[in-house]
Amino acid sequence: MKVGIIGFGRLGRLITRYLKEDADIIVCDLSDISKEAKELGVTQGTLDEVCACPIVIPFVPISEFEKLIVQIKDKLKPGTLLVDVCSVKELPVNAMLKHLPENIQILATHPMFGPDSARETVFGHKIVLCPIRIEDKLYSDISRYLNGHGLKVIESTAEEHDRQISHSLVLAHFIGRTLMDTGATRQDIETLGYKRLMKILGVVQNDSWQLFVDMNKYNRFADQARAKFIGSLTAIDQKLRLGED
Repeated sequence: MKVGIIGFGRLGRLITRYLKEDADIIVCDLSDISKEAKELGVTQGTLDEVCACPIVIPFVPISEFEKLIVQIKDKLKPGTLLVDVCSVKELPVNAMLKHLPENIQILATHPMFGPDSARETVFGHKIVLCPIRIEDKLYSDISRYLNGHGLKVIESTAEEHDRQISHSLVLAHFIGRTLMDTGATRQDIETLGYKRLMKILGVVQNDSWQLFVDMNKYNRFADQARAKFIGSLTAIDQKLRLGED
């Protein structure tokens, strides 16, 4: 089986490192990735060569996703499976349904891990699958493959994914970015709770600002989640100032 990878950033390289054990990987990127491809032992190809693979996985910023789909929609062969890995789901799903021909299969996913948390293994991590337009057998084979590699598969709709992720991911990154902005650092005298906060900060600071902006901008539930959180912070601070129970 050949898998085409578009975009060879941190997550693209991570997924490639695991997939190459079971598939022939062809990668492409706008920048020169010859060194990275050689180090991982995978083939560097053109966008056309990548799109000729039976499975194609774009690893591009959320804000660039629809533009890419428009660019590759006529390059994909009938029956190709297009798999997205964005941290929001409604936007890429809508883009794929809008632009891709009906003979292109669609599987929306969100690996709930990254280059830091899955540096050593993906075993025990979660991955969300939103089967949009995919043959039953292929979907079953993919689910079985992921389970066989120790991943916990969670099936969801795009809407429910974005609703839950607006709390479980967006708020975590919001807190982490706030800690960064306050200059929070490890202390000699610190509680276990503070260590956990520093762990959130450590994960967030390795992710790009663009990812943070995109996961908020393109998730229609994010504004409400942040507003509720900020409102609660303000209310609790006010109670402290007034000495209320």
